[in-house]
Amino acid sequence: MSKPQRLDATTAPRKEPAPLLCLASASPRRKALLASIGVPVSVLPSDVDETPLVGEMPSAYVERLAIAKAQAAVPQTKLPVLGSDTAVVIDGTIMGKPCDEQDAAAMLSALSGRTHQVLTAVAVVGPQGVLSCCVTTQVKMRVIDQDEIACYWQTGEPVDKAGGYAIQGLAAVFVEQIHGSHSAVVGLPLFETTRLLCQQGVPIWAGRYRST
Repeated sequence: MSKPQRLDATTAPRKEPAPLLCLASASPRRKALLASIGVPVSVLPSDVDETPLVGEMPSAYVERLAIAKAQAAVPQTKLPVLGSDTAVVIDGTIMGKPCDEQDAAAMLSALSGRTHQVLTAVAVVGPQGVLSCCVTTQVKMRVIDQDEIACYWQTGEPVDKAGGYAIQGLAAVFVEQIHGSHSAVVGLPLFETTRLLCQQGVPIWAGRYRST
């Protein structure tokens, strides 16, 4: 009979840190971005009506949804809550997630060879009340032909992405240039998010310090 393996500091399972923040989103990208700055989260997606109001500007739209998502989760947790929303905008028109292949093809055809805006709003509800901001990033796409669009749809990546593409994924080959926050296009502007978290007393880099 083999002896039981002794666990030491290198083999012992690593204990997951306690969450410091509630993320009111099911987006794995937002969770990963928060993890990248050392903020462990609990996930509590919010279901809110995402229909734009009549005459509502895109920036007001995404910020309103970010706040609504955060506030919807507040009664269910004692942690500060972060809500966020992202929209792709071209010619003043908000592009949501494609409903089917034809819709995705129409979106990418409209973005092909042009510059569009990606608006991401962040809201953090905590001891300081509701704090929010909206970040706009300019994204220039190269010309994308219809065969490429069809092949891209078959990868499955565009299905749940605003504007029908993911800059952090396979669609990176379509992006010629960006001006602004790359992480905002992925789903969360880290510079602005860190500022809001610190204002609400949520520390970053949790568990990332060396012991001395």
